[in-house]
Amino acid sequence: MAYKVQKWGNSNGIRIPKVYLEALNLKSGDAVNITREGEQIIVTKALRKPETLKSRIKKYKGPEKVEDFKWDEARGKELW
Repeated sequence: MAYKVQKWGNSNGIRIPKVYLEALNLKSGDAVNITREGEQIIVTKALRKPETLKSRIKKYKGPEKVEDFKWDEARGKELW
């Protein structure tokens, strides 16, 4: 069956029929991967959920310290 590409805001989209969503256990808001092979567009369910900003911040250990870092001499109106 052929489906129509439709304008959605500044993008274009294709509605995915319910039978395909159910077959992949997909629901609104789930992440998918989109790839192209020749003349085909392949949509697959993403294997892992995208990491949230909150979880990334929890893992943050701070900046790496560089011991041999040196500041250049002031050039202009910088205040040191």
